[in-house]
Amino acid sequence: MASWLNTPIGLIVVISIWLATIANFPLWRTLTLMPDNHGSQYWIFIFSFSIIIASLNAIALGVLAWGVFLKPVLALSTVAAGFGGYFMLTYGIVIDTGMIRNVIQTDVREVKDLLDIRLPITLLLLSGPPLVIIWFANIRPRTIKLALLQQIGIILGALALLVAVLLMAYQPFSSTMRNHPQVRYLINPLNSFYALTKLGVEPLFNSPKEFKTLGEDVRLSELKKEEQPPIMVLIVGETVRAQNLSLNGYQRTTTPLLSQEKNLFSAENAWSCGTSTAESIPCMFSNLGREGYLSRKADYENLLDVIQRAGMAVLWLDNQSGCKGVCERIPTLQAIHNPSSTFCTQDGTCQDSFMLENLKERIDALPVDRRNRGIVLVMHQMGSHGPAYFKRSMPERKEFLPECKSANLQSCSRESVMNAYDNSILETDYFLTNVIKWLNTTYRDRATSMMYVSDHGESLGEGNIYLHGLPYVFAPETQKKIPWILWMSDKMQDQTGASIACLNQRKEDALISHDNYFHTVIGMLKAQTHTYRRELDLLSACRQ
Repeated sequence: MASWLNTPIGLIVVISIWLATIANFPLWRTLTLMPDNHGSQYWIFIFSFSIIIASLNAIALGVLAWGVFLKPVLALSTVAAGFGGYFMLTYGIVIDTGMIRNVIQTDVREVKDLLDIRLPITLLLLSGPPLVIIWFANIRPRTIKLALLQQIGIILGALALLVAVLLMAYQPFSSTMRNHPQVRYLINPLNSFYALTKLGVEPLFNSPKEFKTLGEDVRLSELKKEEQPPIMVLIVGETVRAQNLSLNGYQRTTTPLLSQEKNLFSAENAWSCGTSTAESIPCMFSNLGREGYLSRKADYENLLDVIQRAGMAVLWLDNQSGCKGVCERIPTLQAIHNPSSTFCTQDGTCQDSFMLENLKERIDALPVDRRNRGIVLVMHQMGSHGPAYFKRSMPERKEFLPECKSANLQSCSRESVMNAYDNSILETDYFLTNVIKWLNTTYRDRATSMMYVSDHGESLGEGNIYLHGLPYVFAPETQKKIPWILWMSDKMQDQTGASIACLNQRKEDALISHDNYFHTVIGMLKAQTHTYRRELDLLSACRQ
């Protein structure tokens, strides 16, 4: 090995250049595909941008990688770059604090779905060569003074180069960053380290938010003599985009069963609060709306706390990776794989209909005095969670074939990806219809309702982007436009004075979002509290 590679300066320079060039292939590919990037000026910009990234790498490594930490930090950086490169290449995602937060909250089941044979291949190509160089580099011991001087020299030299190139290429660089802000989240692995640092440092500088109660004045309206306490099922959908429901005009028949249901409303223009589960669920159950939730100075109780405070029985049943804090103070059950169930497979996957098994017994275990005031059941779906869409439907409901059966969606045809995804919608159609049947059968004499709202949408290869989680400001419509389905029994419509027929007449003009969720549920339950806003109640204009 060349003697200069056996020095800290030489090793840091080589690794910085590798990270800036080869490991940033997703960045360079994205820039190449931009329509306004072409000609000799473009290649000058690419060269300048690579020097800027290499300088930033050298500055960061100069600060962190020295002494006994030299090789470990360099190795960690190259491995992180390999993982980041794989996921950005495979799914077209960007890496920011939201994405890192999603990764931290991902469970084993979801991790297994993301693994693919191309992961070790990508790691070998992006991380293998620099790891070999790091391993065989023979770094001789240095005095503390010499080490400090060398590290300062690396940092100052890289900083000087960075400033010089920025001054020369400022106009194209600033223009690209201004017109394509998502590019900054593709700089690998600085994007991952920045996001991790931000998540770790923020609590040190931001004092914990005050936690406040909500709806302390809540009370339920008196029922008429002939009325019984209502039963509402709130289904939190997972990763379903509105564009793929035939209820909303999709050319494929993905909701054949729901289409036959009467007393059903399906919104055509509904939008999510975020592009990931961790963002959307706490926001949709809040009374603050998206803007208020993001700018809040304190943390508050949520919709379920208010319903429980009103005296009703509340139960959260989860077939996903948790409620993201929403169900912390209410009874909660996690769906556990049951090999004997017809809805569970040997790989540990259970379809959402599994949650209906023994459901009556679970509800009957709730306090009777609360059940006598009404019941709100929340079901958190597995839904259409990717990338293993083919696992989200039973064999007998796979109408669209062939399916993509790889976690690496880019290795499949767009048609097979769409087939697997649409089959998952068919499974959700089956599940929601069975929830309605269960309500009609189990509580036929009660006022019942079901409201299904997805947490966010999904990208299925449009613009070479897959999955979800892009920053909201430049996330595509497919990740933000969601299905919102409401079914109400005749008794529920009579008891609430709200008409599904009226709602359907207004659906073309209705622009709704997760902001409406809290207030619509409170209105349907006829609860009275100062936190309720009538103008955000989806049914207020259709209530007699």
